[in-house]
Amino acid sequence: MSNTTIKRRDFLKLALAGATVITAPRLFRKSESSETEEKSLHSWAMVIDQDCCTGCQNCVLACQAHNDVPPDISWNRIDKDIESGDRDVCLPIQCMHCEHAPCVNVCPVKATYHRDDGIVMMDYDRCIGCRYCEIACPYGARSFNWRAFTEENPAVPTWGEPEVERRPRGVVEKCTFCFQSIDRGLEQGLTPGVDPEATPACVAHCPMGARTFGDLNDPESAVSKLIADNHAHQLRTDLGTKPRIYYLHVTRAVEEVT
Repeated sequence: MSNTTIKRRDFLKLALAGATVITAPRLFRKSESSETEEKSLHSWAMVIDQDCCTGCQNCVLACQAHNDVPPDISWNRIDKDIESGDRDVCLPIQCMHCEHAPCVNVCPVKATYHRDDGIVMMDYDRCIGCRYCEIACPYGARSFNWRAFTEENPAVPTWGEPEVERRPRGVVEKCTFCFQSIDRGLEQGLTPGVDPEATPACVAHCPMGARTFGDLNDPESAVSKLIADNHAHQLRTDLGTKPRIYYLHVTRAVEEVT
C-alpha cells in the first residue's frame, strides 16, 4: 500500500497540471471568439459627483424597486468616504462594470460575462453558486442569494415597479446598469443618460444630480465631458480593472488637503 500512496504535495501538483490541460482549450476558444466579436456602438459609463451626493438613499431604493432586489441585499450601497468640513462625504459603491473584470475571469461556467457595450452581466441559469466571482470582486459589489425572495418588495411601488425577474436562490446577483432600461430605450429611439426612461434607475432618481450616465464613445455625451473637464478618478486603479464608474473629487476636501 505504501508504494501506491500519493503524498498530498504530489497530488496537488498533479491536480494543478490537470487543471492546466483542461482550461487551456477554453482560454483558446475565448481569445479566438473575441477576434470575430462585433463591437458595440456604445460604451456605457457613469460619473458620480461626491460633492453633490448627500447619502439620501434614493438611488438605493430606486434600484431595489426597479430590479426587484430583496431588502437584505444591496446592488447599490452608500459608504462613508471621508469627513469634509461639517459633513461626511459619501462614496456610492456598485458593480463597476470593469473592462478587465476579475469576476469574469474566475467564473468556471461563464455565468458572468461582458456585453459588447461593456456591461458586466449575469446568466442566472448558468450560475452554480460557487461564489468565486463574489470573492474576486475587489469592490464588494456582489451578493449571494441565500434564500428565495417571496415577500413583497417594500420599495414597490413608491420607488418604481420591477422590470426584471427575481433571481432564484443560490446565485450571485449584482448591478446591471439597468440594462433593461437601456435596451428598451434604444429600441424606442431614446438616449440613455438623457431620457430618464432609458437611464439606470439610480441616476434617474437622484434628486441632487450627483450621478451622470452616458456613452464614452460619444465625445459630446455628458459623461465624456465630465471626465475630460474634471479630475475624475476610478477606484483601485492599482489593480488594473479599468472600472466604468468615475468619481469627481469633493471640492472642499481637495482644498483642505492642498
